[in-house]
Amino acid sequence: MQSSASSFTLAKPGTGELTPPANQAVMPALTSYFPPQKPKSTMSKIRYVLREPMAEFFGVAIFVILGTGVDCQVVLSTNKGVAPSPKGDFLSVNFGWAIGLALGAWVSGGISGGHLNPAVTLALATWRGFSWRKVPAFIFAQLMGGIVGAAIVYGNYKSAIDIFEGGAGVRTLATAGLFSSFALDYMSAASCFFVEFLGTAILVFMVVAATDKKNNAPPSGMLPVALFLTLLGLGTALGMQTSFAFNPARDFGPRLLLTFAGYGKQLYTYRSQYWLWCPIIAPFIGAQAAVGFYDLFLNEEDPFDREENPKILFTDESGTTSPKSNDSQV
Repeated sequence: MQSSASSFTLAKPGTGELTPPANQAVMPALTSYFPPQKPKSTMSKIRYVLREPMAEFFGVAIFVILGTGVDCQVVLSTNKGVAPSPKGDFLSVNFGWAIGLALGAWVSGGISGGHLNPAVTLALATWRGFSWRKVPAFIFAQLMGGIVGAAIVYGNYKSAIDIFEGGAGVRTLATAGLFSSFALDYMSAASCFFVEFLGTAILVFMVVAATDKKNNAPPSGMLPVALFLTLLGLGTALGMQTSFAFNPARDFGPRLLLTFAGYGKQLYTYRSQYWLWCPIIAPFIGAQAAVGFYDLFLNEEDPFDREENPKILFTDESGTTSPKSNDSQV
């Protein structure tokens, strides 16, 4: 199913060639409408293919570096062997993750659309016409961004983690929670799932609302500010109980890094595979629900009255604009 945001495109000046419309369905406020000419050399072709996934990689890496970095600073500094006094609090944690998301979106938004979240990528492919062929590369890049971002922070704070844990090589969930999400003891399985579902649904609902140009969308380039405010609000309202993952790459990428860092099977046996159903499955379902409900109740285009083959605007060399079949749209 496609929304009006992905059912049109722009022509390059002076040509009849259409520019790829995929990003318009994701973050139109940051979309680069006139991408580089298609490359001819082998290396240029490789770069052309990798450009969007690499934007997702760097965006998620920045997001995770700032988020896990503030987690480490706030928690590890409570140990007097690490710092003379605590450096920050839970509000600092919320600001760190929110700023990380905004900066990651600014880095990647005009290139890849700034998904930064496998749940967002899958929801946009399901509902908004994002190319299914790009989904595996995007999700892999997001996951690798999470791994590399966490690895950088882990390397930076390794000595402090050793002190906090009581010795080199001692690794427990006390510091695993600095990188991946774990729930408070009193939370039931259903409560954990609901928090992650709800938080992701609100986050993605705000993404599609803020990119709807017929619903008071922010000025071009300002969408990261909306993302910052959304995640900051979600963290301060819902973050305490599950460490607010709301993003499979933000949780599973660092969790894989911790596996290689010696944390062992406790990462996966905790609460009967909590790692799978709470920070991965719940966000995927929440994102699907968010876009589905937005299209059902708020989107100007009626999801029950869409054309099977939507039209796009085609501008020929003479400047004449006319409808053209969308069969070739990627």
